[in-house]
Amino acid sequence: MKKWLKISLLSVLGLIVVAGVFTWIEFGSIIQGALSAEKLDDGMYYMEYKGDDGFKELMKRGGSKDINDLADYTTEFLSKGFFKTAKIDCPVMPVGYSTLTVRTPEGGAMMARNFDYPYGTAMIMHTIPDEGYESITTFSTDFYGFGEGYKPEGFKNQYMALAGLFLALDGINEKGFAIAVLDAGDKVVTNQDTSKPDLATTSATQYLLKNAANVDEALELLRGIDMNSDPGSAYHYSMADASGRSVAVEYVDNRMVVTESPFVTNHYLCEEKFQVGLHEGDHRHEKLMEQYDKAGGVMNEKELTDAIISVTQLPEKGAIVGGTLWTMVMDLTHPSVTYYSRRHFDKSFRFELKR
Repeated sequence: MKKWLKISLLSVLGLIVVAGVFTWIEFGSIIQGALSAEKLDDGMYYMEYKGDDGFKELMKRGGSKDINDLADYTTEFLSKGFFKTAKIDCPVMPVGYSTLTVRTPEGGAMMARNFDYPYGTAMIMHTIPDEGYESITTFSTDFYGFGEGYKPEGFKNQYMALAGLFLALDGINEKGFAIAVLDAGDKVVTNQDTSKPDLATTSATQYLLKNAANVDEALELLRGIDMNSDPGSAYHYSMADASGRSVAVEYVDNRMVVTESPFVTNHYLCEEKFQVGLHEGDHRHEKLMEQYDKAGGVMNEKELTDAIISVTQLPEKGAIVGGTLWTMVMDLTHPSVTYYSRRHFDKSFRFELKR
């Protein structure tokens, strides 16, 4: 009897070990990524993911045309096909963002960015994929559609936050290529419709950081996909690289238009729709341009930080946009990024990338 019990227990233990090994092979990277989530400051969290980021299979399937297509794929990827997702309802609200790219006195390049929104929580995602470039990106957890009050705390919510592997509002990669999504100034959506793979605005941001070493490569990648606005509105990209080149990428009648510019806010810069979306009383673009011109386009890190701080937004009634949720200053020559949460400029968080 004892021998039979011992054999039975060993058999069960063997099955548990096999199941555990199988689970770790399938979910190890995802579990480690979820467990890495930590709170840095009020309104700001950080997590790190190493392994297959799922983009190769996503693009093999033709990409995703909208947020619900992407939600289906994200859930399948994170659950290895065991679960399906419900429809996602992302908020569409007025937003205000600013970017400024400068040269440094040493001949390098830097880019700063404010993310202005009425409410939200920043999720910083440090991704080290099996294929592609290492990157650090940011996304607002309020855009996940996980419900009011969601925070990446507790294993379940940390696990869900890995949806940020496919969603980014800004970021920098190990080659010093940086990109930010900004409200473009009107509500004319982009829905390119050819035989190319589909991506939406935020998933394309992550895709570019994974695959582009500079602005030229990013533009070529954009020409190889069909762009779709998410959630339905008009957006443009601010891009910069280690060479110091900086551009705004906009879409007019589903056609990509590129304009050289070191500063981007929330109105169109291309000739076809120049200043569409510029509101009376919004002087952010003007202030950045004045400081850039005064410095001759050359600033050190402190000067760039002060410049982008000068156009941050207070969370007060009647403001053009909501308060600034996060500010980031990116060194494109020595790839790194310094974050500030909710205008807490006495508390910085710096992350470096390999190169």
